[in-house]
Amino acid sequence: MASRASRKKSQDPQQSGGEHRHPLRIVPLHTAPRIVSATHPELTYRNGPLLTNAEVFTLFWGSAWQTAANSPLMTDMNDFFDFVLTSKLLDQLAEYNVPGKSIGHGKRTGTTVLTSSEPGKTVTDAAIQKMLQNEITGGTLPGKTANSLSFVFLPPGTQVDQGGSKSCTSFCGYHDSTADNIFYAVMPYPGCTGCEGGLAIRDALTSTCSHELCEAITDPVPGTGWYDDANGEIGDICAWKTKTLGSFTVQLEWSNSADACV
Repeated sequence: MASRASRKKSQDPQQSGGEHRHPLRIVPLHTAPRIVSATHPELTYRNGPLLTNAEVFTLFWGSAWQTAANSPLMTDMNDFFDFVLTSKLLDQLAEYNVPGKSIGHGKRTGTTVLTSSEPGKTVTDAAIQKMLQNEITGGTLPGKTANSLSFVFLPPGTQVDQGGSKSCTSFCGYHDSTADNIFYAVMPYPGCTGCEGGLAIRDALTSTCSHELCEAITDPVPGTGWYDDANGEIGDICAWKTKTLGSFTVQLEWSNSADACV
């Protein structure tokens, strides 16, 4: 995949030639050149956590989300999660069950517009992690559970700096975990050709959200769940391959059993 600079250290990193291999956990630009691995995809389980019944909380950061132009998109995203968390997309993840961890349907546990602070024109991943920790402590976000997953939506005009790589330059979204296992995904506004992928804004966002949702469920601590050292996570292998599910656009995900993107 093209944006390999956007990686993090795994808690149980694989090593090659004495160097850490940092797990992929991003949605690349649609316009990025594809680097095809010589290794056929096959996800293997690395004994880390899985989200068995994802509890998604959507957080829209910044007062811009309260404007008439942007508020309908919030409704669309919440409707999407209400649908997708009990959809066939979640059903197909059952092939990645392991003893003691069976992946089933999830639910959206709530939503909020955070206006007590603003992300600004550029926000770092470290600042996003700190915001999440503060809002959990302050009670704006629900307390952390083994299945909690926060989706952070950034407003138009905000660029995310994630380890030196930037949204709409190197990536369109990503998921990660904090040191104390707060699981989260970051959704920059797809206000560029590379992150729209020829889709309407709503569809580009639901495609990116589905990519990161499935990855966060099957590999919440990147590189320690279901992962492929050469090809990345379940969504990386199928990036920007989409289908319609209900009234929403979702991304195809890799299936070991089908040996294909489904």
